[in-house]
Amino acid sequence: MTQPVRIPADVDREDTVLANLTARQLLILAVAGILLYGAWSVTRAFVPLPVFLVPAIPLGAAVAFLTLGRRDGMPLDRLLVAALRQRMTPRHQVAAPEGIHPAPPWLTRQATEPEKPTGGVAPAALQLPAEGVSETGVIDLGTDGVAVVAVCSTVNFALRTPAEQDSLVAAFGRYLHSLTVPVQVLIRTQRLDLSAQIGELRRHAPSLPHPALEAAAREHADYLAQLDQSSDLLCRQVLLVLREQLGPGAPTDTSGGGSALAAFAHRRKAPSGSRVEDHAVRRAAEARLIRRIGEAVELLGPIGVVVTPLDAGQATAVLAASCNPDSLLPLTSALAGADDVITTAPIATEEDWPSTQDTSPSWNQWEGRDTR
Repeated sequence: MTQPVRIPADVDREDTVLANLTARQLLILAVAGILLYGAWSVTRAFVPLPVFLVPAIPLGAAVAFLTLGRRDGMPLDRLLVAALRQRMTPRHQVAAPEGIHPAPPWLTRQATEPEKPTGGVAPAALQLPAEGVSETGVIDLGTDGVAVVAVCSTVNFALRTPAEQDSLVAAFGRYLHSLTVPVQVLIRTQRLDLSAQIGELRRHAPSLPHPALEAAAREHADYLAQLDQSSDLLCRQVLLVLREQLGPGAPTDTSGGGSALAAFAHRRKAPSGSRVEDHAVRRAAEARLIRRIGEAVELLGPIGVVVTPLDAGQATAVLAASCNPDSLLPLTSALAGADDVITTAPIATEEDWPSTQDTSPSWNQWEGRDTR
């Protein structure tokens, strides 16, 4: 009989090498010490030791504080690097992979107001990790490989009996044991839009067979409208993200898991010609993703977790919502893309208008039309 093994919660914690310090911390402290000692060796002939210690002690203390300190579980040196990268990043970025082009002359000639000074702010091209989404829903990450996103249903664990809970944990453990590369389980919290449900209730209320049912439907629609206006409704979505490198498999370390050191060694050993993205290599990576999705469906299905891969439109909507979570416009697959040409809407006929029983046309009757 197998025995349960306790796994620490912080599985991403770096290994310590010496004196409870990681290799990165030892490297930073060693480099700082060598630089300070080198500066002292150069200036010791004409700078007294107390004078040298005046700037050396604060510098050494600052390096030690940044190396050993942590905030919200993150080392302070990495937070400093992230802050510098954010500071150096252009503030105005636009989706222009082909580059920033000046305004056309016919548009600048029509300008009647004088140009306001912008303070030297110029837009820059926005570089996103995802370069595109294929028709099958596979996300192209460029040189980083490909990924696929699947939505997962949830199960009520607290209301199960102890025996049922043990079986759920065992089934989920079998799926974890089958993994050979890392996966991501993402729980998204987003605003809940009830406009579609409210419009559907009000649209179908007159067609109900009994007046009491019609009144109940309208009251429920009014209740949902009042709830939407008085409360900030939220909903959760569980996503399973699978990723594959462009190649036979992702580089792993001696323990079987991916690591930055293994990836760096794999990149150094790989010839320069292997970095060229080949169509066959990408197809092989997509085939591995499909096989892994099938394994997730087979292993998580018996415990009641339904895994449904997202198509191209749904994956694009999830990526857009992740980049702009506070958008007032609901992001759906029916929205036009950034490179789509939008023309005028078609002329509505009498057949397209709602029936005379419902005198308040709903936006939901028009949101599915293609106006391009």
